[in-house]
Amino acid sequence: MFKSLLVFFLFITISTQAQSEFKFTTNKKKISIPFQLINNLVFVPVNLNGEELTFLLDTGVDETVLFSLDETNDIKFNEVETVKLKGLGKEEAIDAYKSSNNVMSVKSFLDKHHTVYIILDQEINFSSQVGIPVNGILGYNFFKDHLIKIDYRKKKIIIYSNEDKKSRNQLKSYHKDSISLELNKPYVHLNITKGKLKQKSKLLIDTGNSDALWLFKVKNSEIIYPNQVIDDYLGRGFSGSIYGKRGRLSALEFGGITINEPIATYPDSVSLKSVNFVENRVGSIGGEIISRYTVFFDYKNNAIYTKPNARIEEPFEYNMSGIEVQHNGLEWYNETIEEKTNGIKVYTDSGFENRLKVRFYLKPIFKVSNIRPNSPAEKAGLKIGDKITVIDNQNMQRMTIEKINKLLKSEEGKTITLEIERNKKPLKIKFQLKKIL
Repeated sequence: MFKSLLVFFLFITISTQAQSEFKFTTNKKKISIPFQLINNLVFVPVNLNGEELTFLLDTGVDETVLFSLDETNDIKFNEVETVKLKGLGKEEAIDAYKSSNNVMSVKSFLDKHHTVYIILDQEINFSSQVGIPVNGILGYNFFKDHLIKIDYRKKKIIIYSNEDKKSRNQLKSYHKDSISLELNKPYVHLNITKGKLKQKSKLLIDTGNSDALWLFKVKNSEIIYPNQVIDDYLGRGFSGSIYGKRGRLSALEFGGITINEPIATYPDSVSLKSVNFVENRVGSIGGEIISRYTVFFDYKNNAIYTKPNARIEEPFEYNMSGIEVQHNGLEWYNETIEEKTNGIKVYTDSGFENRLKVRFYLKPIFKVSNIRPNSPAEKAGLKIGDKITVIDNQNMQRMTIEKINKLLKSEEGKTITLEIERNKKPLKIKFQLKKIL
């Protein structure tokens, strides 16, 4: 399975009191917001102080975080002060700024007093890992005051007005789980099964984590590794790279349904040193599972409602190649094509007219960003920094990170052929996908 692209657990080193409150600016009883779904993650269009941006919608963070702006963006921030942020990863706290009383809207959902934490460290920017420009993360304040539905199949978020009492009638056909809100994040108790051992486990509901399940093997924890695990690079947090293990569990019970053989991820102890654990928490349930449901978040009544969608029976797969690929911008490319003439040849004094034309266009650049030790890709000779120009005879012009990830976890035994560029020299590399979990 591909890495957890966005495992951003935000822990602020100063005490904050949220003043934000999103309100309806329309008389309608609900607001529908389309979103982009990439690797199980929800990206929504937002307007911050007059600028159109894209944010990850993440129940796993408290405050709103901004970490990337385009050169064309010109945002003025109010009431700025210096703070430090800590997060999942091995490095120390990072410098940031806190800005209060900003105006943020998501369509007709408006907050005139929004607090934003601004990070200037460009290594935090994860746009290259998802293949679209991402400017920040929106968390608790979006969810706290209204009933919110995320329909992963239709790729729509529905926000219901508190005056719309009829909207709650549809919840009767959904499974209800009680949640607790601690440090402004939702937690749920679920049964996790390893072999014959079933454990009731307290998990963060984290829409900003693309993996299925994260479990923390820490002091006094009863979490036990599966019989077979692999060492892997898991992603980046606010404080650095995250490493750990992956393994397949027997089952997880969520939304009144038993989910068989989900893949669990276990961050190492170094990555967990900055995590501020709430009492009895053992991990997180992420987008690979949550996206298999239609979900209602009801923070005001401490509940979550779920109904499985068409993906519920899909097996849990992972990236069998051992490589992580990131989007490294765009480059100009040209090719020579023959102009169509409907069979008519034009003769001039110098001979038949040359119908060959040169066409220029932009195509994405994809590079290998990480390689799992002893993986098929490493054994075949791939290296970090290799530029992928062709994958399985497909030009990279119409490729996306999501399509590449899907290909690399497609089927055991599949031969992957890559044409790469290393030090400006072309190479061709082949390897077979091998299932090890």
